[in-house]
Amino acid sequence: MPIPIHDADHSSDRALKRLPLLKAAVVFISMVCLCLCGLLYLQLAQSYRYDMARAQVASSNLARAMAQQAEDTFVEADLVLASLADWIQKDGYGSAQKPFLQKIFAQRAQALKQLHGLFLFDQDGHWIVTSADQLPLGDGVINRDYFRFHQQNASLQAHVGPAIRNRGNGEWIIPLSRRLNDKQGHFEGVLMAGIKLAYFDQFFKSFSIDDSGTMFLALADGTLLARRPLEERQIGASLARGEIFSKYLPQALSGTAMIRSLVDNKVRLYGYRQLEAYPLVVGVASSKDAILKDWYARAYQSSAIVAVIVLGIGLFGWVFVHQVRNGERIEADLRAAQEALEVIATHDSLTGLANRRLFERALETEFGRGGRQASPLSLIMLDIDFFKRYNDTYGHVAGDRCLAEVAQVLRDCCQRKADLVVRYGGEEFVVLLPDTEMQGALAMAEQIRLGVMEKNIPHSGSPFGRVTLSLGCYCFVPSGSDSAEAFLKHADAALYQAKKSGRNQVAVENICEPLVRSDR
Repeated sequence: MPIPIHDADHSSDRALKRLPLLKAAVVFISMVCLCLCGLLYLQLAQSYRYDMARAQVASSNLARAMAQQAEDTFVEADLVLASLADWIQKDGYGSAQKPFLQKIFAQRAQALKQLHGLFLFDQDGHWIVTSADQLPLGDGVINRDYFRFHQQNASLQAHVGPAIRNRGNGEWIIPLSRRLNDKQGHFEGVLMAGIKLAYFDQFFKSFSIDDSGTMFLALADGTLLARRPLEERQIGASLARGEIFSKYLPQALSGTAMIRSLVDNKVRLYGYRQLEAYPLVVGVASSKDAILKDWYARAYQSSAIVAVIVLGIGLFGWVFVHQVRNGERIEADLRAAQEALEVIATHDSLTGLANRRLFERALETEFGRGGRQASPLSLIMLDIDFFKRYNDTYGHVAGDRCLAEVAQVLRDCCQRKADLVVRYGGEEFVVLLPDTEMQGALAMAEQIRLGVMEKNIPHSGSPFGRVTLSLGCYCFVPSGSDSAEAFLKHADAALYQAKKSGRNQVAVENICEPLVRSDR
């Protein structure tokens, strides 16, 4: 049972403190890097939400301003139509009234910059009066959508129709029209105000939006009236399948939505609003990339800074971990060297058995334990018979081999971890047997004696013709006042008794006759 020469508890505590250092360093560095990345993510997420919320407010306000302007534009024109309709229905539009009506139409058209012109048609769609000096040539407007609408609907409310081209100069206009009835309530004609599409184009240009942004004015059914940027081929196109008209307007008459365009596949933030007085919808959109332009710049900058910091921490952590590993390797080498020194200091180099230094410490430990537990402690002291003759006959090299053979027998016989086999000096050995009574010690001694004999090591200088052992046993229960010297002295006396009685036997102190007779 080897006893270490250093403080095992202190070494164990130090190992426990050092062992998790590498893992703790890796975990700490990883946590720092993760926290930095997490803080960056939270900061960017908060900044993203703030920029998007600000853009939503801006889009909503811009849509409200557009809706108000569009409504004012149509209200002004509608008020003109309403006053003219009352006058015409009251006084008619006979040949006597036509010069005066033309003058009034011209004045009213000039007063409102959004008006392309004012037009009066009879029940057959022919021109009666316009704000222009001359009546247009042609078959009339009986096939126009707004005219057919009033023919088929008795409502006297204003009607906004899809954009059309003026037959005179080809200009795009949005027709705002009212039905005229005679005194009996029968359809008498249509009064129409043509609102310039170019007016809305100039109005849209007064707003500041990004290059990928867009604005539109459409009928409630999705028919496009005006757009920025203006593309004539899209005028009159249907937006009914778009998400604003199919998904969002049925739920709310105004709001904002992030939508991917079906035209150019760009994602835009739309602000939309339906007018209260007219079946019209306005919308304004800013591209997501433009909204997040500053956010992207901040994100790239912050990410670069955090990446540099994480890289620095990672490099520092790599160096630190490398140093920790080197320290652990050095400590392991020192520990191995210490263990090697411990073995050298406590074990015999020839036989590998414990030496007297380790035996003395073990003896002290067992004395204390045996005293506390009142357990027996046995000691076997043994000597190789006629070993000086063996060396003289076969040489010291053979003597060393003989000692090693005997040591191997002792190791084979003492299988308990608590048993300690010691080379006490020269050809002398001792076996310390804790928790062992005399009978057990005697049995062990006899087993050792027979084991050496079975090796059948030739010894011409011995009367037995081979190497044999003499063994002395002593057993007692330690108390607090016992001394190691007395313990060894009793065992040595037993060994002397075995030698005196003829060798190759086991003896105990104060027993004149050997317990085991010699094998001759």
